Amino acid sequence: MSDRILVINPNRSIPCTEGIAAALAPLGPRFRVTRLAEGPPAIVGWRDWFQVAEPLCRMVEAEAAPAYVIACVSDPGLEAIRTATPCPVLGMFRCAVATALAAAPRLGVMGFVAASEARQRRILQAMGVEASLAAWAPLDLPMEVLTAPPGTSDAAAAQARIQAVARALAASGAEVIILGCTGLAGHAAAAAAASGLPVIEPCHAAGAMALRALADPAALPAMLDA
Repeated sequence: MSDRILVINPNRSIPCTEGIAAALAPLGPRFRVTRLAEGPPAIVGWRDWFQVAEPLCRMVEAEAAPAYVIACVSDPGLEAIRTATPCPVLGMFRCAVATALAAAPRLGVMGFVAASEARQRRILQAMGVEASLAAWAPLDLPMEVLTAPPGTSDAAAAQARIQAVARALAASGAEVIILGCTGLAGHAAAAAAASGLPVIEPCHAAGAMALRALADPAALPAMLDA
């Protein structure tokens, strides 16, 4: 068994996967980031969410690791994957929510697309914290725009939209913002500057929780198991 935590991006986007790895890099070398090559370009609708569950299970069964992180901020297949291994399996949205609630009681979620809202609300309901949601707003941008190289017109468009949504979440009463897509991994600073609020980047949040799981599983918030 490898001693590195396996972080699996369930979409096939290489720029998104590279962004996840960059977000985890400050936490040290304990992570191996990979992608589901047969996955969709992004997890957009429920069909995408459901279709990746079995391939993720097979990948976890084939690649032994001390812990696993599903690197999508709607936690696809999490319940199924936990049946495929006795090791900890963490979902990024659950980790981001637990981290955000430690910072402030009123959450704002910056979603990937409008279709993401139902999935993320269902997770909040399962965690028992939906009442903490002050506002939810989508970016409605393609993954390739969110992950565009700096200096390009797509990158400028993504940053402008992210800043506008961050300001809208703050105006709606949010006290902390969760970035609701791994494609946003490089945009935390822009969201924070626009909103004036703490911003939770889910790759970093889940990486930190995974390290805690290896050091002391009992220290993890119980809501992560919801």
